[in-house]
Amino acid sequence: MIRLVTVSPCYNEEAVLEQSVRRLTELFDRLTAQGVISQDSLMLFVNDGSRDRTWDIICELHEQNPHVCGVCLTRNCGHQSAILAGMMTARQWADAVITIDADLQDDLEAIPQMLTALQDGKEIVYGVKVSRTADPWLKRLSAEAFYRLQSSMGVESIFNHADFRLLSRRALDLLAEYRESNIYLRGLIPLLGLPSTTVDDVISERTAGTSKYNLSRMMGLALDGITSFSVKPLYMITYMGLFFLFISLLIAIYVVHALIVGTAVPGWASLILSIWIVGGFVLIGVGVTGIYIGKIYNEVKHRPLYHIKEILSPHAL
Repeated sequence: MIRLVTVSPCYNEEAVLEQSVRRLTELFDRLTAQGVISQDSLMLFVNDGSRDRTWDIICELHEQNPHVCGVCLTRNCGHQSAILAGMMTARQWADAVITIDADLQDDLEAIPQMLTALQDGKEIVYGVKVSRTADPWLKRLSAEAFYRLQSSMGVESIFNHADFRLLSRRALDLLAEYRESNIYLRGLIPLLGLPSTTVDDVISERTAGTSKYNLSRMMGLALDGITSFSVKPLYMITYMGLFFLFISLLIAIYVVHALIVGTAVPGWASLILSIWIVGGFVLIGVGVTGIYIGKIYNEVKHRPLYHIKEILSPHAL
């Protein structure tokens, strides 16, 4: 049987934790009775610097429920780093890990399908969202644009897949070899190259609390993903420079022609317009280049992505 560990990052999730643990416990009991997972399977909650009672509740649930374990980070490190911290901690306990947000909006009934795929030889199983009716229309629209933008920029990722996935122990061991400071798991995990498949993930409404992924955070995540896994924006700047060089040659030909035929009219409107347009694109180019330089700066320092303050280990250990 499979020893499963679910990993859930938590940031101010006191409103949903008890209900989430109850639902996961019901699922664990059912899968154990069916002989799919072992009785010592676990659910690991990662406290990512919460400012409410999230960690206190995790500690209480750990005492009450033998399945519940916890990791407390020293500060808020971000969603991706919190997931990574949980997976690297769970790696020593698990045959397979499933990452799922603490609000359990992802489809719990997809987990048995993931485990079946694991038994069939798949090392990575992605939960792909097939329905987002529970999300606000603006979030649905921005999410679609998010995935299409990544694809157009050459980032290898699974369309409509967030962070609901299963990884085998082998996949976790390979992932541990990556030492990047700019973590974007949705682009990093496909690089492992292990056998993979997808399952349908029907998103449900949040029962309590609020989503931590607003439009600005999603845009920031998209920018991180693109600049961490693609140099296409740098090529686009180069092509843009060549395009403006071509336009400048046409303008030069026009100016020479106007001087020859005597139709040149002095004015400042066209000059000012050209300065603003070219200046704007120059600033964009400098900004994009600066982002890449900043990422190199962060990478060469090799600072740790997170520090763990406390671990609530399985009761059996």
